[in-house]
Amino acid sequence: MTRIGVAIVGIGNCASSLIQGIHYYKNKSEDDAVGLMHWEIGGYTPEDIEVVAAFDIDERKVGLDVNEAIFSKPNCTTVFCSDIPKTGVKVRMGKILDGFSGHMKNYADQYTFVLAGEPEPTKSETVKVLQNSGAEILLNYLPVGSEEATRFYAGCALEAGVAFVNNMPMFIASDPEWAQRFKEKNLPLIGDDIKAQLGATIVHRVLTDLFNKRGVKLERTYQLNTGGNTDFLNMLNRARLISKKESKTEAVQSVAAKRLKDENIHVGPSDYVAWQKDNKVCFLRMEGKLFGDVPMNLELRLSVEDSPNSAGIVIDAIRCTKLALNRKQGGILTAPCAYFCKHPPQQFTDDVAYRMIEAFIRDKDINTG
Repeated sequence: MTRIGVAIVGIGNCASSLIQGIHYYKNKSEDDAVGLMHWEIGGYTPEDIEVVAAFDIDERKVGLDVNEAIFSKPNCTTVFCSDIPKTGVKVRMGKILDGFSGHMKNYADQYTFVLAGEPEPTKSETVKVLQNSGAEILLNYLPVGSEEATRFYAGCALEAGVAFVNNMPMFIASDPEWAQRFKEKNLPLIGDDIKAQLGATIVHRVLTDLFNKRGVKLERTYQLNTGGNTDFLNMLNRARLISKKESKTEAVQSVAAKRLKDENIHVGPSDYVAWQKDNKVCFLRMEGKLFGDVPMNLELRLSVEDSPNSAGIVIDAIRCTKLALNRKQGGILTAPCAYFCKHPPQQFTDDVAYRMIEAFIRDKDINTG
């Protein structure tokens, strides 16, 4: 088996958890690999993933070895694997565009985002880095609201001939024009907006689907989230939240028995609480009617470390993308998109999406009717 060459845009908390995980599971066996959905996919285990290129725009990361940069401020996620050798892969200066919200300069030092003074790369320079590094897959970990920057890197992936996994809610896979461009190049595409391993959205979806299947009428619901990482700090700029709210809301609406009116559903980030760091707390409420129109309500509080929750999905998305590359399968990967993402091109319930991803891994067909 060959290794899987991965390039990463945005060396933040999510990239930190992913890279820590790659090394953490090197010392595990299938029997004690707690936290993985799949120990191996198509013969690939986590240690077969190799980061070969990295881009960021924070001066505390640019120029560092990638395995050192993942522990630099303002990253604040849990360190569960600190003994990581240097790779020789330096974090390069990335394209800024809208990948940075100006208000993030106005916080205490440990949370402030510090723009590097390095020259920004051109598209041709970025493409050359991807090609020369041996990257097969480009992971997008840009902040919410980075629409221009996401399009820039998606375009670079197309030109460099590498697959693209869009972990954030800028719509690439669910945009027919972008999807067609990846199809024409026969490059795999997964997106949009990674659905955490056991996070607010997947729990909300499963409960909404449960209401539907048990004949309970869902009348109103909200999902409120707080956190203290740079993702939540970035989202204090509400103008950057349009695609994020759409992604999270549609993930829930798509599995409801009947679409709720806008005034009866609220799903989205709520506030930044610095001392929470990478811990995300979700407050979920659902109101409905049981047999005989008798009212009921459900309230749930979920507390999770945000970035490992993402990495638990991305580590499988990478390996599924590699399978598609081996199979010479380009364009939208329907099953991985449906199972891994909040806003895929086509929504399925999570039990159907689970059967789809298992069939995809085995290279079998499935009736999703």
